[in-house]
Amino acid sequence: MARFDHMALAMKSAWIAVLFVIMAARLGVSQEENTELAEQDSREPCARWMMGVSGTPGFNGIPGRDGRDGHEGDRGDIGDPGSKGPNGELGEPGDTGYAGKRGFPGNPGLKGESGEGSFPYHSAFSMGLTGKISPAGAPIRFTKTFYNEQHHYDDISGKFRCAIPGIYFFTYHLTINGKETKVAMFQNGRTVAFTLDQFHNGNLDQASGGTILNLSAGDEVWLQMYDDIFDAGIYADINNDSTFTGFLLTPKILSNPFDNRRR
Repeated sequence: MARFDHMALAMKSAWIAVLFVIMAARLGVSQEENTELAEQDSREPCARWMMGVSGTPGFNGIPGRDGRDGHEGDRGDIGDPGSKGPNGELGEPGDTGYAGKRGFPGNPGLKGESGEGSFPYHSAFSMGLTGKISPAGAPIRFTKTFYNEQHHYDDISGKFRCAIPGIYFFTYHLTINGKETKVAMFQNGRTVAFTLDQFHNGNLDQASGGTILNLSAGDEVWLQMYDDIFDAGIYADINNDSTFTGFLLTPKILSNPFDNRRR
């Protein structure tokens, strides 16, 4: 019985201890809640510190003003070349440049086709003596033909007749034997040149002369003794010739045939 009482007292003391612990624990919780309430009172309203549901995004605002110019940046890398632009307008011609150095000679060209002769007009003769000359006052007749293809020299009259107007050259080389001789060249009856040879006994001599004449179509040129006081000493044989020669240098062919009339 005493043992039972002792156990009951012990259990009662244990429950009292548990009660004290529970009350102390509640008292601590109450103080913590008061502290939290005080802290909540010092915070902002619940709507301010509690996270709510995200609302619908608003409209974009009006663009702001341009800011101030920034500092100049570093120079960038060189970019790729752009596409070719359109051609510009043609500029004014520049000044003439200096002449360049002479280049090397080029390769010879191909041979061209044969063309026409650059000098299609021909008139020439070369005649010689074959016998005794005519007396003074008449043309000397040269009857030995060296060249007279165009037959512009007449061996019957002893005269050259111009068929192609132009510039001509005439010359004569005469062998003189035994007498002084004076020979003249005539154009249309007037003297244009003469030669006097004073013969020395025992030798053959030469009398020569020549001239250039501007002839029109129909003009005549010949040789004859200049004066009757001089005997004819002109000589010719198989070893020695006396010659009279003439040929065209430059023709004068005009479009109007009346321009070729003798002036």
